[in-house]
Amino acid sequence: MARLGAPDGCPWDREQTFDTIKPYTLEETYEVLDAIDLRDWPGVADELGDFMLQAVFYAQMASEAGHFTIEDALDAINTKLIRRHPHIFGDAEANTADDVKKRWDEIKGEEKKAKGEAPKLLLDGVPRSLPALMEASQISSRAARAGFDWENPEQVLAKLEEELHELAEARVQASQEEIQGEVGDLLFVLVNLARFMRVDPEQALRKSNAKFRRRFAHVETGLNARGKAFPDADIQEMEELWQEAKRSE
Repeated sequence: MARLGAPDGCPWDREQTFDTIKPYTLEETYEVLDAIDLRDWPGVADELGDFMLQAVFYAQMASEAGHFTIEDALDAINTKLIRRHPHIFGDAEANTADDVKKRWDEIKGEEKKAKGEAPKLLLDGVPRSLPALMEASQISSRAARAGFDWENPEQVLAKLEEELHELAEARVQASQEEIQGEVGDLLFVLVNLARFMRVDPEQALRKSNAKFRRRFAHVETGLNARGKAFPDADIQEMEELWQEAKRSE
């Protein structure tokens, strides 16, 4: 990267800034996730290389601007990992993953206090720029660790039924904005249900998306084999091919 960014280096690389590279960072992140979902391990290795390039790119630009070096970034994460794992590198105890997460948040709060940062509300640490599903997952997890939570999955299922009923009512007599709000409430409860089931909702939805892609492709291919396109087929024929795809899995 130092060579690429040199005065006689690559014109494209020399023009990049922290802001122009951000979209590529997001793109590479999702390409890593996609390769993992496919269990394409050579692909994961390749995508991880692209992913790590993002960190190197940022660090090289920062070094050239005199902000920090990649060594500073690596030292920072090494120090942080040791400080936030006192049950491994110190004499603290943490017997469950939930204990670790709770202590992690406590240590983060202590770090900010030591830096003189103004106290924030509990949910202020959840970035609003996250995809909505991930944001909801982090919000609900933090609220739960603070004790604001249901006691068991059955209570969440009851809340889900309540939200479904409210959505059904809104569909008949409410405005589009109110319907949108009820759909959002329903999705938020589903995120909480996933948490109780120890399922990552983002990954669960990604897998369902992939499953729909496979089955829909089977329907489309099946129609093509019959000399048809979607406008030429009825829903019964498409459903038949869909069920065929399910059985083949």
